[in-house]
Amino acid sequence: MDLLFLSKRIFLGTEQGFLNGGIIVDTEGIIRKVLRTAQEVNTYVYNTESEAVYDFGDKVLMPGLIDANVNISEPGRKDWEGFVTATKAAAAGGFTTIIDRPTNTIPPTTSVSALKTKTGVARGKIYVDVGFWGGLVPANAQEAEPLLAAGVIGLQCTLSPTPAPVGDAFPAINRKELEAVIEKLEDGTVVAFNAELPLKTPIGPDEEEPKKYESFSRTRPAEMEVNAVQLISQLATAYKGKHMHIMNVSSADVLPIVAQSKRAGADLTVETCPHYLTLSAEQIEDCHTEFKAQPPIRNKSNQPALWEALKNGCLDIIASNHSPATPGVKCLNYGRARGNFLNAWPGISSLQLGLSIVWTQCQAQGLGMEHIYRLMCQNPAVLCGLSSFKSKIEEGYDADFCIWDPEEEFNVSADMLFSTNKATPYMDQRLRGVVHATVVRGLHVYQQYEGFGQPLGKVLLRKTTKKIVKFVRM
Repeated sequence: MDLLFLSKRIFLGTEQGFLNGGIIVDTEGIIRKVLRTAQEVNTYVYNTESEAVYDFGDKVLMPGLIDANVNISEPGRKDWEGFVTATKAAAAGGFTTIIDRPTNTIPPTTSVSALKTKTGVARGKIYVDVGFWGGLVPANAQEAEPLLAAGVIGLQCTLSPTPAPVGDAFPAINRKELEAVIEKLEDGTVVAFNAELPLKTPIGPDEEEPKKYESFSRTRPAEMEVNAVQLISQLATAYKGKHMHIMNVSSADVLPIVAQSKRAGADLTVETCPHYLTLSAEQIEDCHTEFKAQPPIRNKSNQPALWEALKNGCLDIIASNHSPATPGVKCLNYGRARGNFLNAWPGISSLQLGLSIVWTQCQAQGLGMEHIYRLMCQNPAVLCGLSSFKSKIEEGYDADFCIWDPEEEFNVSADMLFSTNKATPYMDQRLRGVVHATVVRGLHVYQQYEGFGQPLGKVLLRKTTKKIVKFVRM
């Protein structure tokens, strides 16, 4: 029998706004019909027996959120973040699909065998659906097409070295190496970039003040992002059949380049992260290495232009770049190493809080529910090739729902976070927007007062037109 989900505020993600209605979901977890009025709901309930009816009252029921930039460090660094904890954090934050980056695992996802290892580890322990980026590094050009054929959503690379130990196995790639791969790819392939280019004359840190944030941030000025975005825009113009995606934009200085590239017809999308929109360099106190990220958090004066770019479409996506690490790696343990910004791992933990972080600022910035939907659901689904079955409350789509109260507030505390490592720059902040339930294909994977259901998330492998068949001697 079918399931029936009811709410007085169903947000379809369209210009229709909110419906007071219901959603009929079949036994396979697919939306069978949307009931668009209270009268339709009453008629259906009177004439039809459902297996279960879930009435969320005046809570907002909208399509499940999608985060296209999450670092799950299993296998190899499960103590940083594993599949169980990452997908629980996602579910508690209203995310029904996340896309894992290739960098932090051992081995990184730079080959088909590594992808198979990762998907094998993930199956049976994930609470939301998980897709995967494939890694593009200097030594794996021959793996690019096999990875795409195996189902990664696209290829992701970095243009500037990543700190050890991750950077040893996932080195930066240069333009010549990039072009050698890109020109062989099928049109429509997504190539994503962690967009900073090393300076010709590097700026050294202040070794005398390693526990001050500025000692680190001065080494990665906005010029590094500008140079990288100029390069990516040139590639997007030269290879117009390919889709270039820029991750983790922190500096508003890149926005004119992005706008010009889009006007020129480049297939280019750009994302920023909650921490660049809501945190500022001025507020970072000595030793608080939970704020360290690459690119770094900029000054508060940088933020208005980012918000405006979200409204006008220059920026397409908000994603977390969730990258927690153990207290030792983040230099958060007590002792002489504590608070050393020069040695700490550059990663922000915020996956569970993303919706609330952004929503808390939305009204002041002139953004509404439609922007949350577009930036954190619709556009990520298009980027990841999921828009034919996810991101809409519509007949034939997966019954993936985020049910939340936009008016309710809460204080961030360690005991409410499900990530393996609790350190986050949002600790003790008061945020608006509480997730009450998360539904994946009609199944409750999270309920605020009842915890988690079964880990019934699926591994998502993107369908491709090209199939690679390997014949072996038996």
